[in-house]
Amino acid sequence: MAAADRIRLPPPRYSGVFSLEEILLARRSQRTFGREPLTVDEITQLLWAAQGVTHPNGYRTAPSAGALYPLETYAAVGHAVGLAVGFYRYDPAAHALERRSGEDLRPAFRRAALDQRAIERAPVVFLLTAVYGRTTGRYGERGVRYAILEAGHAAQNLCLQAAALDLGSVLIGAFRDREIREAAALAPGEEPLYLAPVGK
Repeated sequence: MAAADRIRLPPPRYSGVFSLEEILLARRSQRTFGREPLTVDEITQLLWAAQGVTHPNGYRTAPSAGALYPLETYAAVGHAVGLAVGFYRYDPAAHALERRSGEDLRPAFRRAALDQRAIERAPVVFLLTAVYGRTTGRYGERGVRYAILEAGHAAQNLCLQAAALDLGSVLIGAFRDREIREAAALAPGEEPLYLAPVGK
C-alpha cells in the first residue's frame, strides 16, 4: 500500500467530560443529521472506541473470544474536516486509516439498506464486518456467534462514544448483504454486520 493511502490518526483521548452514567442516559438512536462535517479528531475517537488497542498485548476496547478479533471497521466519509471523501479501513494496531477508495459510498449503502435516508445524510457512516474464519478455526460454528456478539460490543462502544462527543448515531442491520459487499469491495469470507451513521 502506498504511503499516500495510509493516514496516521491523532492519538485518542482517554478522558472525557461526562460520566459513563450520563452517557448511558444520553444515548439514543438518531436518524436526522445536520450538514456539519465531523472532524478527524471525532472520527479517530469513534474508531478507537469501537476497536482501538488498549493493552500492550493488543487487546482492544471490545472483548473478543480468544482475543482473535474477527471484526473489521471501515468509515465511509462524505463530509469531514481534514479527511478527504472516501472509504477507509481502520488498522487498530497502527491506529491508522487505509484509504480503500476515493468514492463516497454513502449513496450505495443507502440503496443497499432499503433506502434509509439517515445513511446518506450522516457525514460519516461506519461499517462493521466480520471474518468468521478467524474464530471458527478455533471454535467451530459457534465462532460465528462469538463474532456477532463482538460486533454488538463494538457497535455499542461506538454509540456511547458518539454520545460522549455530543453526536448522534444509529445502528442499522437492515440491508442487502451482497450489495454492501460489492460496494465496499469486501474480501471473500468477510460479511457485513452493521452500518452506523454518525453526525451532528
